[in-house]
Amino acid sequence: MLSSLARATAAVALPLALPAMSLAPNRPKLLIFDVNETLLDLGKLQRAVNQEFQSETAFKQWFALLLQYSLVDTVTGHYHNFGQIGDAALDMLAQALGQPARPAGRKKALLAIITELPPHPDIIPGLTALQQAGFRMVTLTNSPDATGQKQMAYAGLTGFFEQLLSIDSLRRYKPHPDTYRTTCERLKVAPAQAMLVAAHGWDTAGAQRAGLQAAFIARPGQQTYPLAPAPTLTGPTLSDIARQLIW
Repeated sequence: MLSSLARATAAVALPLALPAMSLAPNRPKLLIFDVNETLLDLGKLQRAVNQEFQSETAFKQWFALLLQYSLVDTVTGHYHNFGQIGDAALDMLAQALGQPARPAGRKKALLAIITELPPHPDIIPGLTALQQAGFRMVTLTNSPDATGQKQMAYAGLTGFFEQLLSIDSLRRYKPHPDTYRTTCERLKVAPAQAMLVAAHGWDTAGAQRAGLQAAFIARPGQQTYPLAPAPTLTGPTLSDIARQLIW
């Protein structure tokens, strides 16, 4: 049970918002956060890719290719890091749009933007409330370890997390079940006592199929997978998720 002081502090940290949409059946001992789109706002990268290719859908096409071919690597037993796949996806995007492939230097500059992204406005208030309520928190990203470290440092979020983890050492991309289970083993927490927090339906589906709880942040344009179990918690912002966990 939280002390009255912890409850009061958490309440101050959370802005007024919608009522809780669901209640976690078991308070998780560990919160595992996805990074891209969940914690960090990809708007800057989206604008840069769309401008580069002069298309309002270029970023969405590129990001879909990035995810698709990370899964191709995992399913076929191969591995290239997220940066390498992102580079290849830029070439595929150019081809799909009937444009010339970009020079290596230009692609490198575009991909580097992912290390200079701000957190969504709800993230620091939500993380602050969860930290003050005593939750253990880590990140788990498909990006290489060095990229994840740079991202969290730039966004000013490093201090909220016990560890910043990547799938790089495992060489299997989320939503492969091993990525979630290995994280739980590393942190010495049973899967059922852990909760993934993510803004992607494929990520929450993967975590739940691996035996974890899942919280879905319903950011604009994101949906849950109808053929997977419903997330344990759902809310439009991390502050809403935090309120459901704390109260």
